Amino acid sequence: MTDPAYDVAEALAAAADDMDRPTSIKDTLDAVVAAAKYSVPGFDEVSVTVASRDQRTETRAGTGELAWQLDALQYELDEGPCLDAARGKGLAVAHADDLGQGSQWPRYAPQARDAGIRCQLAVPLRAADRVLGGLNLYSTSQDSVDEEAVHVAGLFARHAALALARVSRESQLSEALESRTLIGTATGLVMARYGLTEQRAFQFLVRASSTSNIKLRKIAEEIVWTADAEHGGTSDGR
Repeated sequence: MTDPAYDVAEALAAAADDMDRPTSIKDTLDAVVAAAKYSVPGFDEVSVTVASRDQRTETRAGTGELAWQLDALQYELDEGPCLDAARGKGLAVAHADDLGQGSQWPRYAPQARDAGIRCQLAVPLRAADRVLGGLNLYSTSQDSVDEEAVHVAGLFARHAALALARVSRESQLSEALESRTLIGTATGLVMARYGLTEQRAFQFLVRASSTSNIKLRKIAEEIVWTADAEHGGTSDGR
């Protein structure tokens, strides 16, 4: 008989490998939900809720339509396990009894039960003391969440959060480098057009941004786009 501990370790290792391959946030989140459905026993649908710094939440990946619908229902009602987890309130577990009368989610629970949900688990995605969102797991086949599933989901959520944080950092770095290239190109165009030094040309862009209340990147983008249109070509940075 296979050792259950080995099965769990093997599942988590496979999940980590899956999440390490993608390069975009979308690909990473798609890998997260697919691997979670495979790794955590007893659940039929999985989704990921991502929370912004201003507490706005949205579903960014899901294994099936039911998960998307139930996430949307919780956002609409402003209550439910997935929101509790994504907002940093900790692990949220809903057994069959919790989805009946007297639930801590009085509006959501009856509708979830009517949709066929018999139990639900939501785990915060934490990285560097920040909650990035929640991993949501839905079951239509069992009435309770066992301790093993909670343990595996918690370990898996840690893997998912680290992968998500890494991809987010890479995306931000890529965007910053792209902005730097674009602003550099615009600075060169201003230098050539007005016969300014690099420092004076950059100050020109900053002043234009400040007086118009338009972001510096947007000012640079407009200058580069205009130059492309005038010369019928493509400038560096576009």
